[in-house]
Amino acid sequence: MATGAVVHTFTGSLADVDRGVYEELSVRVARHPSETDAYMVTRVLAYCLEHTEGIAFSEGLSSTEEPAVVVRDATGRLTGWIEVGAPDAARLHHGSKLAERTVVYTHRDPVKVMAPWAGKKIHEASAIVLHSFDPGFIDAAVGALERRNTLTVSVTERQLYLELNGATLSSAVHEHPVA
Repeated sequence: MATGAVVHTFTGSLADVDRGVYEELSVRVARHPSETDAYMVTRVLAYCLEHTEGIAFSEGLSSTEEPAVVVRDATGRLTGWIEVGAPDAARLHHGSKLAERTVVYTHRDPVKVMAPWAGKKIHEASAIVLHSFDPGFIDAAVGALERRNTLTVSVTERQLYLELNGATLSSAVHEHPVA
């Protein structure tokens, strides 16, 4: 855990109808001092929306060698590189070469996130997708955030329904192909 990190816990359930994933969740998230609440909420949502066997939070901002969320198979081989925020093109290129699948989730304007990637070398850019949420959704979720959180995440037809500590929110999960 990062020095000075604030630990948040999230317990609840995930029902991703689109992917057939139904799980009870109990995760601890260390928020690095330089990490915003919006980034952390997006990181938790990326974890939920990509949930599969072998998924884990990485060292995140404390380590420049891994993305915010990783997926490893039973042998420890990296299969998923899940970035959060606005990674640079070189980081996407690196992640795409290491993992079978690379995706990005952002709490920022997707057009502004993608603009610096234009014309840059990104390995298999056509297979990378940037995911974003409706304007104001992440900010509303941040407003409901506590140190100990109860959440219910439901996804159907790429519509995300989030209940966080009694606040009920929803957003489309927008997909933006990188190339």
